[in-house]
Amino acid sequence: MAPNITNDDVLRAVDLTLAYGRTVIQRGLSFGVRKGSVFAIMGGSGSGKSTVMKAMIGLLRPTAGLILFNGEDYWAATEQRRTDLGRRLGVVFQTGALWTSMTVAENVALPLQMFTRLDAGSVEQLVQLKLSLVGMTGTGKLLPAELSGGMRKRVGIARALALDPDVLFFDEPSSGLDPIASKRLDDFILDLRDGLGATIVLVSHDLPSLLGICDDGIFLDSTTHTAIAHGSPKNLREGCDDPRVQAFMTRERLEAPLIGAGHE
Repeated sequence: MAPNITNDDVLRAVDLTLAYGRTVIQRGLSFGVRKGSVFAIMGGSGSGKSTVMKAMIGLLRPTAGLILFNGEDYWAATEQRRTDLGRRLGVVFQTGALWTSMTVAENVALPLQMFTRLDAGSVEQLVQLKLSLVGMTGTGKLLPAELSGGMRKRVGIARALALDPDVLFFDEPSSGLDPIASKRLDDFILDLRDGLGATIVLVSHDLPSLLGICDDGIFLDSTTHTAIAHGSPKNLREGCDDPRVQAFMTRERLEAPLIGAGHE
């Protein structure tokens, strides 16, 4: 299945190869993330999902290929320009990645303090606004240890929204959540897309989330170290006959397991 690349892509990978030293994680990746879409990076454990995300948010320089943000070559830009582009990307890490010694409000304020020249009063107002957007009004003085797992994820989202990003990345957002909390988070992600006009990139192996909210994506394979399918999770489950994709999409066991080493 050919990758879906259009003129509406806010992010685009072109013949991307990612490696740690001599160990190739993924090679030959070409795909586009359409503006306003919920794009899935799928695959089993060790397929390189998080590695691909790290390259897309500027934490890992590709071994080969291009990453284009609104048509601009990210890694060919100056360091200052990469910083400017990075401010337009928000990232919600798997555990929330909150600073444990800082309050909720201080965590959300951090990007504003680092990347803007706003005065303390303006920062405080924006922090309260972002917390209200994620349903966490009144929690600003709490420490992360005083929050549930789902609440920590919401604070992580508020922090990711602090600079009004064009693209929001979620790294395994359902990890550690029960099915009800996971469904609520899925609904909230769709609300963010629809309400704020954000483009969403979802790194996940959680099948209900993938089928429920994603309208495009790629499927990474740890054995061949490349993308073996492109399209929405629903279309891949119904129309892709590759046994590795079908095993993932239906949670069925392969008769002859494919063994391969990789990285998340």
